[in-house]
Amino acid sequence: MTTRVLSAGGYRFIPAVSQYSGGVAAEPGFRIERVRFSRVVPLAAGFAAIEAHLAAIGRPNAAFCACELRSPAPFTEEGFRDFNAIYITTLQRWGLMEGQVNPVARSNVCPEIAPPTEPGFFAFSYTVPDTAAAPSFVVAGSGEAEEGKGDYRDNLVARGDTSPNGLRTKARWVLGEMERRMAALGFDWSSATATQVYTVHDFHAFLSDELVRRGAMPAGVIWHFNRPPVQEIEFEMDCRGLVCERVLRV
Repeated sequence: MTTRVLSAGGYRFIPAVSQYSGGVAAEPGFRIERVRFSRVVPLAAGFAAIEAHLAAIGRPNAAFCACELRSPAPFTEEGFRDFNAIYITTLQRWGLMEGQVNPVARSNVCPEIAPPTEPGFFAFSYTVPDTAAAPSFVVAGSGEAEEGKGDYRDNLVARGDTSPNGLRTKARWVLGEMERRMAALGFDWSSATATQVYTVHDFHAFLSDELVRRGAMPAGVIWHFNRPPVQEIEFEMDCRGLVCERVLRV
C-alpha cells in the first residue's frame, strides 16, 4: 500500500476505491480530531453541520478526513453503488475528489436495533494545525472482502459461514487488513486509542486469541451491535489513534 498527501487538508491517505480511502494520518504540524454527533444526523444535514463546524474553527472543507456513517439496513451491491454515488457528490463539490480518487476514510454500518430511517453521520474527523502534535490516524472500516475486486459477494472470506470457526476466519482477515492499513500509514496496534468491531455475532470465543494476544485492543474494544453495509458481510472493524475526541449535541 502507498499513500498520497492532500496538502490542502494536512493529511496523507491510502488510495482505495471511489467511495473512501483506506485510512488517513495527519501530516507533520497537524493533528486529527474526532467529533461524534449526539444522534445520527441525516446525510445532507450532516454534511452541512460538518461544514459549519469546520468554518467555526477556521478550517477549510479540505480538512475533513474521515467519517462514520449509519444506515437503516445492509445494502444490495447495486444499492451500495447508488448510495456511494450520492455520498461523493458533496466531496466533489468540496473539491476533495481527484477523478475517482477519494481521500476521505469512512465506515458505514447498520444498527441491528433502532436503526436510523435514512443514512446519516455518526461521527467525523478533521485536521487542525498543531506544531507539537503527536502522530494521529484513522483507519477506514473493512469487512471480510478485499476492496476493488469487483462485487463483495464473490470476494467474501468464508462466505455464508457464521459458525465460530467461520467468524474466526473472517476476523483474522479483517485484523490483517487493519494491520496492513496501519503499516502503510506508519503505525501499529500500539498506537491505537480505539478499536471498533461491527457485527451481530458473538465473537467472544476468539476475542482473547485473535484480538487480545495480537495486541489489537490496547485500549479495549468497542463493540457496536451493527451489521456491515453490504448484504452477506458479517464482520467489520476500524481503528484510530487520536488524542482529542468530542461530542457535538445536535
